[in-house]
Amino acid sequence: MNNNCINHEYYMRVSDRILALIRRIFHNNPEFRHDSLKHVARFAPIIPFMGGRPDLSKTLNRVVTFADGSNPLHFGCPIMLAAGANKTAKRICDFANMGFGGISVGTATRHVREGNTHRPRIGFIENDRAIHNSMGLNNDGVDAVTRRVDTQITAAHRVQMCVGISVAETPGLTDENEKLQDIVESFSIAYRVADYVEINLSCPNTGENRLDLDMTLVNKIFTAITDYRNKQPVRKAIYAKLSPDMPENHTATIMDMLVKVGVNGVVMGNTYPTKKVTDLPVHVKYDDLTPLRADNDRGGMSGRPLYENTVRNVKFIREHYPQMSVIACGGIDHGYKIYDLIKLGVDAVQCYSVVAFRWMAAHAMRKELEEALSKDGFKSLADYDAKNPKG
Repeated sequence: MNNNCINHEYYMRVSDRILALIRRIFHNNPEFRHDSLKHVARFAPIIPFMGGRPDLSKTLNRVVTFADGSNPLHFGCPIMLAAGANKTAKRICDFANMGFGGISVGTATRHVREGNTHRPRIGFIENDRAIHNSMGLNNDGVDAVTRRVDTQITAAHRVQMCVGISVAETPGLTDENEKLQDIVESFSIAYRVADYVEINLSCPNTGENRLDLDMTLVNKIFTAITDYRNKQPVRKAIYAKLSPDMPENHTATIMDMLVKVGVNGVVMGNTYPTKKVTDLPVHVKYDDLTPLRADNDRGGMSGRPLYENTVRNVKFIREHYPQMSVIACGGIDHGYKIYDLIKLGVDAVQCYSVVAFRWMAAHAMRKELEEALSKDGFKSLADYDAKNPKG
């Protein structure tokens, strides 16, 4: 196992400086900047200086297989857009224009949610190249999200995008049986059409306790959804999205349970609770962050400061649970980082915050990943996988 994971630096191009100017112009409207991503994705091919088109070359194709016979996942490249970027599942294929080889849409709950009504509910942390948010799982409901995925997934596959749906428990439920029924229903609806389903156990942005802190309920949830999966004619992969701030003993407890019930993999991790911001290599202090909820909470942080923590968690899981598929998420903003994580045994990566700080970030990271592979003598990611089989 390779342990030399450097927090590789990228340098500001002219286009990145333009992006910085846009952030300054809209600094009082951070949610507008957040929502504008879908328009960038849509119009990237027709705006000359954007240079955004699907990359249909095979150099970075990756197929993820599972020992239990679950359907393999086919990625145009192992760079995915994380849940939270496209909550509605509208115009999924547009994000191939930005260079992504997969997407996790949502997170969706059983019913429509307005989310956190406080404003602002998102903020940019320029000096740390980070974002903090407390959106509160606003979404159109899993029925609507699933219908949209169903109408687009064939086209998404044509542009080499793997499509997962992220689902979560509806905040506000108090009865344990009601919580269990709620998330199993959401899972079963998403399961019908998604390439895989991601269970979000760890959202710190709703003002309620995270699911991953209640092991009794988590065990019941994953037992129920794997039982449901086992009765279906098609077997699809299930991923659990874990929080990045858990101590190793709690991570091990959750991982032991996930392995036991037959979950395929984990997304490591989610946004980092800003109350623990001193645990990260950041310049900003918690009290300097803008309150994002009525209770003055600052939500969860994403972006560059999370990378070292992501690597530490990935190493732990790959060392102790080599049978589990791992999708790394947190602080991934450079193609060389992706290559380092691949060498650790990661199947794919998810990112989102980087698109606010790097122009056409996924395309840039593709080029860096190809360069890293070439330096080690590999013509493609498939070539790397053939010479470095997992097992």
